[in-house]
Amino acid sequence: MSIQLKTGRSAVDLDTSNLCNPLVLTGKQPPKLSDPRAAVVRAMAHPIGSMTLSEEIRRKRAKRAVIVVNDVTRPTPNNIILPPILEEIADAGIAKPDVTLVVATGIHRGITRDEMEETLGSEIVREYRVVNHDCDDESNLVYMGRLSHGTEFYVNRIVCEAEMLITTGVIGVHYFAGFSGGRKSIFPGVSGRVSIEHNHSLMTCDNATVAALDGNPVSEEMVEAGRKVDVGFTVNVVVDAAGSVCAVVAGDMEQAWLDGVRQCREISVTPIDHLFDVAIASSGGYPKDINVYQAQKGLDNAQRAVTPGGTIVLIADCTEGFGEPTFERWMVESSSLDDIFARFAERFELGGHKAYSLARVLREKEVILVSGLPDSTVRQLFMTPAHSTDEALRLVTDKHGAAFSCVVMPNSGGVVPYLEN
Repeated sequence: MSIQLKTGRSAVDLDTSNLCNPLVLTGKQPPKLSDPRAAVVRAMAHPIGSMTLSEEIRRKRAKRAVIVVNDVTRPTPNNIILPPILEEIADAGIAKPDVTLVVATGIHRGITRDEMEETLGSEIVREYRVVNHDCDDESNLVYMGRLSHGTEFYVNRIVCEAEMLITTGVIGVHYFAGFSGGRKSIFPGVSGRVSIEHNHSLMTCDNATVAALDGNPVSEEMVEAGRKVDVGFTVNVVVDAAGSVCAVVAGDMEQAWLDGVRQCREISVTPIDHLFDVAIASSGGYPKDINVYQAQKGLDNAQRAVTPGGTIVLIADCTEGFGEPTFERWMVESSSLDDIFARFAERFELGGHKAYSLARVLREKEVILVSGLPDSTVRQLFMTPAHSTDEALRLVTDKHGAAFSCVVMPNSGGVVPYLEN
């Protein structure tokens, strides 16, 4: 049997015939939507917890609208989400020059014109104003007060001053915010660096973990921030582990998102009855493995299925290298995992939190990385380089013997193994 594992914009074949009864973990696969765009229209016509978008625009007497959209690191099907939103905005009487799309970059780089056309569509980029958020541009940030867990909340001025604010996104599992989508479009998507840094420092709390919302301070502040800027309408899609749209939710920022979270949990959280010696995992291909910073999310899920002392074979292209300068600096300047832990204990720093998350995995498990990165870079990540899945499996066999227990995760970025009992 051969399984395709995505890497970048292509895939590699994994021959499972030499593996000992591998478990292939893909998450639940609900029926795919036959017409996703029609599903968006239906969801917008029957919103959860709010009036329709056009009714909300008229209620607010809004003459200008702002739509928050994801950047290139989030695989968002804008081709099915944005046209119905823009059509309803137009039907409510708002002209194209009065509509602005703000790219929720968080602390990531702004996207290029070509990337805007790829992610949003060339017609939309040509006909509407599209701007990148910049978390470090203090002149374009507005202070909105202190959040419940101590974060000083700064947000993009265009977003703050929107007469009608609409958010879009994808609901998936997140390794410390619990789930993505919904409120994350605002915080961290269009927030100031100092705000994101303090909020993300809450990741060390026990309840700040994957697929968990109850008592999760990271998520609680994100919801609070979304309320402060008065998000007027949201449209989110739920995708399966392979990235296919299987549900659409629309309406109130929190209520609609929570309904999507419920559906995402059913799809993505997958029980296992024991831990394995080895996990062979793909982060899910582009853009989930565009760099190490993004691919780490798939690694974090995969490690949940592996016993201490075990091995994770991670398939991730990482064409953009480390992906974030502070993360890169922490990894390059550290001579051991202990250096990373000591640095994290001394001071929280955005980007450094990713190094800390990586180090927590590497402290207990070996990671063999099959990527396009130079061997020297992989070793700076405290991982073992391999140039093919076959080479990685030889290294695994040398360590664990031929009868190692194994789980294969073709899209580990979207599946959370849950150890029963």
